[in-house]
Amino acid sequence: MLRYALKRLLSLVISLAVASVVIFMVIEVAPGDPAQFMLGLNAQPDTVAALRAELGLDLPKWQRYLSWAGGMMTGDFGMSYTYRTPVSQMIADRMWVSLPLALYALTLSTLIAFPAGIFAAAHRGGPGDVAVMGATQLGVAIPNFWFAMMLVLVFAINLRWFSAGGFPGWDGGVWAGLKALTLPAIAQALPQAAILARVMRSALLDVLGEDFIRTARAKGLSRRQALWRHGVRNALIPVLTIIGLQFAFLLAGAIIIEQVFYLPGLGRLIFQAISSRDLIVVESVVMLLVFAVIVVNFTVDLAYAAVDPRLRNRT
Repeated sequence: MLRYALKRLLSLVISLAVASVVIFMVIEVAPGDPAQFMLGLNAQPDTVAALRAELGLDLPKWQRYLSWAGGMMTGDFGMSYTYRTPVSQMIADRMWVSLPLALYALTLSTLIAFPAGIFAAAHRGGPGDVAVMGATQLGVAIPNFWFAMMLVLVFAINLRWFSAGGFPGWDGGVWAGLKALTLPAIAQALPQAAILARVMRSALLDVLGEDFIRTARAKGLSRRQALWRHGVRNALIPVLTIIGLQFAFLLAGAIIIEQVFYLPGLGRLIFQAISSRDLIVVESVVMLLVFAVIVVNFTVDLAYAAVDPRLRNRT
């Protein structure tokens, strides 16, 4: 297990190094000069040059990369060009919206997907199975931003049960914060629930065809007892892997949803930083999200190997 963990840790470090280089190069080649953007088109060249020097934009790219990467390793993400605020502080403020939203959406997704997948597998080929699979197909096909706008139209504008957007902050109470995140969480959760339900059904059907299930039935267990005592438990291994990957996706992929609901999260911060050509914010937030995705994948790999010895024995 230790050898497996070390290999995965080495892979994590290499992935982070490659990702940092790619992110820096891609953002640096984006058109437009941040200094020129901040000062306007009518700014004098010497004024633009002075601001470029103040922001460090006149340094060679390799030197700027090393400074940025070294700062990231020590927790210093630099200073925002636009807001003149430490990027680490901006990320910390926005994380209190994005992280609860991802956890909320993941909880809803799991609560919906598990019963749906188990019900479909238990009634394979029946009307219930067909209905669940049809619903999941629809959930996968519908874009989450369109679904988010429909939620706003129905529950915010027509029924007035929720606000159409914004976030009151956690100082106003946990209930107020969760209420503001409910529609965005549902918009994110349902497409993921559709995927997870299909995975749960497929994994459970594979397990139900194994010899140990037939042995359990031969010993006198009913189909329902065999399903819950042996089937569901063994089917959870691939499902938990998908849940871990979904959490990383929900945390890093909420840009559109946060924009639709005007949530002050990391996704909206990236959008605003791109609009204002605030390169240091874009680089730092994207790198942080990539780091979160890679760490979650690393954790999932370790958890998977812990419960399935066959995986670590092959590596």
